[in-house]
Amino acid sequence: MSIRSAAIIGAGVAGLTAALSLARHGIRSDIFEQADTLTEVGAGLQLSPNASRVLGELGLLQALSEVWLEPRDVSLVSGRSLRRIASVPCGSFARARWGAPYGVLHRATLQRVLVDAVKANPLCTLHLSTLLANPSLQYLSQAGLAAADVLIGADGVWSRTRTQVPASPAPRFSGNIAWRFILREADAPRFLDRTSVTAFLGPSAHLVCYPLKETGGFNVVAIAAGSSSAREWGAAGSEAQRTMLIRQFAGWNAEIGRVLADAAQATFWPLYELGNGRWHNGRDTILIGDAAHAMMPFAAQGAAMAIEDAYELAGMLATHPLAEAFDLFETRRQPRIARLRQRAAFNRFAYHARGPLRIGRDVVLALRPPQSLAADFDWLYGYRAVG
Repeated sequence: MSIRSAAIIGAGVAGLTAALSLARHGIRSDIFEQADTLTEVGAGLQLSPNASRVLGELGLLQALSEVWLEPRDVSLVSGRSLRRIASVPCGSFARARWGAPYGVLHRATLQRVLVDAVKANPLCTLHLSTLLANPSLQYLSQAGLAAADVLIGADGVWSRTRTQVPASPAPRFSGNIAWRFILREADAPRFLDRTSVTAFLGPSAHLVCYPLKETGGFNVVAIAAGSSSAREWGAAGSEAQRTMLIRQFAGWNAEIGRVLADAAQATFWPLYELGNGRWHNGRDTILIGDAAHAMMPFAAQGAAMAIEDAYELAGMLATHPLAEAFDLFETRRQPRIARLRQRAAFNRFAYHARGPLRIGRDVVLALRPPQSLAADFDWLYGYRAVG
């Protein structure tokens, strides 16, 4: 192997998956996290087959499949009329077509499974309550925290590790806000599908809803245009912000409006993204996940890309000299991320279409059978990460 040990900054999905992927190759890692406890902020997430396949390689799929839900399909529905526009089959279809399951679960569930695996692995050491004054290998060595061969920045969109990478991308506000909350089964309208992921579409806004097996309720994410204060993340939001959100869903089905108005525990997530830039310094530091390429959630691939990054980087570090592994990682991953950005931008346009564009969208989608729509995702869901 080209390295013996790694220091990982951040104990989210990217960092924990990186540690387990490195351990698979016999490489030791120290994971540094500034939080006192790993309590995942947010609500649900979708794990498509390209990500669940990697988790299966890491031996985690059985633990996840015991608690997650494999949706029957992913449906696009009018937020006004509740008419189904189109759907992509999942469930047994996903396993057969893409060779791995499509699951939905609470973020805390995935984090718990990852943390348990890290704690059980003798090659992984998790350090909580550790805020690094300078996220660099030199600082870690001088502080007596770790002597590592490589530094992996897995510390999210507001990454401090990016300061070690010249010409790295900078965060920019996307102009959109996500409101996330868990809807209790008792409060859920009857029309909500208890077996599927549903994206309700409307002018300049959309809402995604799917059941969470662990909680017995629904994960709800409403996305619309809004304003942001830098780093305002996971907050309750002001009354003015809540009023703006509800106004943007005016004219939708009345029950959807009621759900949004009654969402007392909703959290406010300004959506930041990263543009193009370098992901490594050519020497000892590399970025993965949102630290490298945070993007809009219009393709539901944030966690999946972090998992793919971690797994593929570990394989490259285990089989190539450090500088070569860094270049190979960028060469392999950047075109995939670029294509995914294009898909997310298309989804944003399609989901938020207005007027004649909305009518045309509905007609075109309605003419395509589910299996034909599924084929559009072969490049994404059928991807086999190399680790």
